[in-house]
Amino acid sequence: MKRYLYITFALLVLLAGQAGAQRRLPKMKGVSLTAGMTDGFYCKANKPDAGFSFGLAVSTYAKKRNQWVLGGEVLKRNTPYRDGSIPLVQYTGEGGYYYNIFSSPNKTVFLSIGGSAMLGYESVNGGKRLLYDGATLGQCESFIYGGAITLEAETYLSDRFSAAAPGFRERNPFGGSASTHAHFQYGIGIKYIL
Repeated sequence: MKRYLYITFALLVLLAGQAGAQRRLPKMKGVSLTAGMTDGFYCKANKPDAGFSFGLAVSTYAKKRNQWVLGGEVLKRNTPYRDGSIPLVQYTGEGGYYYNIFSSPNKTVFLSIGGSAMLGYESVNGGKRLLYDGATLGQCESFIYGGAITLEAETYLSDRFSAAAPGFRERNPFGGSASTHAHFQYGIGIKYIL
């Protein structure tokens, strides 16, 4: 998996200077699809203590290449419990503002930091209170709320496509039954400019 991430990053660097149109102008819109890892690197050896996420978002660019983002995300994580794990799934909708902190002179690479509010639903152990060893959960389904802070890198592959890497993201949902409230995420995505 790491090899594919390195190859993708190398291609992004090689293709970064290929596009030449103006970018991130006010009122431009983009649709992005992202995938990432949650709370560690999800692999066979680390399966009981890591997770993954998928997201779909719409961006509307504002002045100074900043952007408003509105989207949804599904996060699945396994929480270690005795000899196994308990699945946790969160479905969230988010809205926030990302401030552009760096743009390359040729406007192909951008770095943004943003904050967003979230509201959603959480399911632990598939909504079943009874665990496999006979123990019971106090709360297995609930509505959640909170926020997220994101550091995002974006590079344009062409006039209409860019690779977005919501590089580092910290989600803090409250109101749920998860053993830990904060979730650290990192990933990669593709954005289509409308």
